Amino acid sequence: MPTSRFVTAADGINIHVREYAGRDANARPVVCLPGLTRTTADFETLAEALAAACRRVVTLDYRGRGRSDYDPDPAKYSLPVELGDVITVLTALACEPAVFVGTSRGGILTMLMAAVRPAAIAGAVLNDIGPVLEAEGLVRIKGYVGKLPTPASYDDAARILARLFGAQFPKLSHDDWLKSAYRTYKDKDGVLIADYDVALARALQDFDPTKPLPDLWPQFEALKPVPVMAIRGANSDLLSAATLDEMSLRHPDLETLIVPDQGHAPLLAEADVIARIAAFVDRCDARRVGMSA
Repeated sequence: MPTSRFVTAADGINIHVREYAGRDANARPVVCLPGLTRTTADFETLAEALAAACRRVVTLDYRGRGRSDYDPDPAKYSLPVELGDVITVLTALACEPAVFVGTSRGGILTMLMAAVRPAAIAGAVLNDIGPVLEAEGLVRIKGYVGKLPTPASYDDAARILARLFGAQFPKLSHDDWLKSAYRTYKDKDGVLIADYDVALARALQDFDPTKPLPDLWPQFEALKPVPVMAIRGANSDLLSAATLDEMSLRHPDLETLIVPDQGHAPLLAEADVIARIAAFVDRCDARRVGMSA
């Protein structure tokens, strides 16, 4: 069973961490970083599978998400502050170097980590994120962050999510959407609300689709010393096939995985996807052994 704990950031905000103990002291820990509005709940299936193989797994809620404190200053819902929080967690839990699994914003934080603290990373799984973000996907995300409808029940929430995201995930059943609803909403005084601070919308308020976005190629290339797995949802509107191809050209040890019938971002909950990630993480361990031999 996972253990929940809180790590206090430099400014006093409490960051919620869910840790799955691993019995293999020689195995690299895995650190899972969720998407913009997401929480530790997104990694439960993956984390349980990796922990069952005796590997330590650490997942966290950024400030303003899940069980972490909401920040009274929405300007701090920013990548530099969140990167500092992740580094604080790594230090407090003594879990570096680790293999990072970063979904969307978590993948951006992983690339930034490679640039500022390369020794922390033994390998990286970038889930539907790359150095170039497609404007189409950002427009769609900006359209719902902080604006989700208030459902009458979790069953109603499932229907809302299916309506909003069904085009990206056409094969999900109502039961699948219901599980997603429990990961997305929480009950507060009898009312279902999104499990994040709606002030997170500020993080996207300056995005203008008519202006070119800065890319993250230098930060991505900071990952060259370690193995990288790039996962793309076949229906993704944020990570293009062209960007994925360019990532393969620029990284000498890049493994790719396309998840059919899923968009942004793949759920990382299917047995075959988990098996691929587990094998990749094992490869990061093997690389360490090979380099020290």
